[in-house]
Amino acid sequence: MGLVNELQNLASTKKTTQVHRQASKQINFRVSEPDYLKLARSAQTLNLSVPAFVKKKAQGARLVTLKIAAQDAQNITHQLAKIGGNLNQLAHHANQGDQVDPQALQDLQNEVQRVWQQLT
Repeated sequence: MGLVNELQNLASTKKTTQVHRQASKQINFRVSEPDYLKLARSAQTLNLSVPAFVKKKAQGARLVTLKIAAQDAQNITHQLAKIGGNLNQLAHHANQGDQVDPQALQDLQNEVQRVWQQLT
């Protein structure tokens, strides 16, 4: 009886190795080489894998091509962060009653204009 209880305890504490996925069903289908190349080009334009692209299209998602490249977006984000830091420093000086350098304001405005031109 002791051996049976030991085996039951082992069985109840044994971990399962099944993977629990949100999407439990898989769909496979074949396409021609030209159709695959067209899907691959569209997916690449959106920075998606072919399966992710096809899944989004099948779900009716509205996919929009990015206006700027990922590296450009990262550079613009960095520039905007620097502008924000400079603006915070100027606001801090102004809020403490200090005189704000007009040239610093003009430089900041020029920098914002330069970033804006990159976006348009």
